[in-house]
Amino acid sequence: MRQPPRTPSDVAFSPAVKAAQAARGSRDFQDGLPPWSDRVTPRLAQFIGAQTSFFLGTASAAGQPYIQHRGGPPGFLHVLDARRLGFADFAGNRQYITIGNLSENPRAFIFLIDYAYRRRIKLWGTAQVVEGDGALLDALRPEEGGGRAERAIVFTVETWNANCPQHIPQLIDAGLVAAAIAERDARIAELEARIARLTTDGPFRPVP
Repeated sequence: MRQPPRTPSDVAFSPAVKAAQAARGSRDFQDGLPPWSDRVTPRLAQFIGAQTSFFLGTASAAGQPYIQHRGGPPGFLHVLDARRLGFADFAGNRQYITIGNLSENPRAFIFLIDYAYRRRIKLWGTAQVVEGDGALLDALRPEEGGGRAERAIVFTVETWNANCPQHIPQLIDAGLVAAAIAERDARIAELEARIARLTTDGPFRPVP
C-alpha cells in the first residue's frame, strides 16, 4: 500500500500520536487545521527576536530526556536563515548534558513562551554543537550580558507550531513594568507642574 507523502506535522505526529488522536476523536480536527511550516516566517522571526528566554529539549541515545533553560537579551536567539537558529553557549555549571546528548542524538526541541502576551511556539528539529568557529560565535554573542561564550549551537527547524494561550499565566517583565511606571510618574509630574502654573499665573490665580 502506497504511503501518503510526509508533511511537516508528521515530525510531531508519529503513527502512535495519530492513533491516540483517532482514538480520542481529534484526528479529523487536526487534519482540518492549516498545514504546519518547516520555514521561519517573518512573523516567527519577529517573535523569536523579542524573546529573552527559551527552553531547549534534548535526549540521550537511550531516550532519556533533558530540558535546559537559556536566557539573554532580546535577540540572543538568532535567526540565521529560513531553516536555522543559533545561539552562543556560555560557560555554566559544567555538566554538559546538552552537549553530551547532542553528540549521540541530534534530535532537539525548542519551546518559546511569551508570558506578557500569552503566546507560545514549539519548534522541532535537530541541533549541532559548533566548536572553534570564531566568526559564528562573534555573530551570535549578545552585545550585552551573558558571560564567556565557549561554543555555538545551531538548531535546524523541521517544523513548528503555535499553541493557544489557554492556561498561560500573564506575567509582565519587571523592566517593562518599571518603564511604564516611570513614564506614568513623568506624566503626573508634568500635569502637576501645569496645574501649578495655571493656579498662580492663569485664570485661577488667587485673589489677594
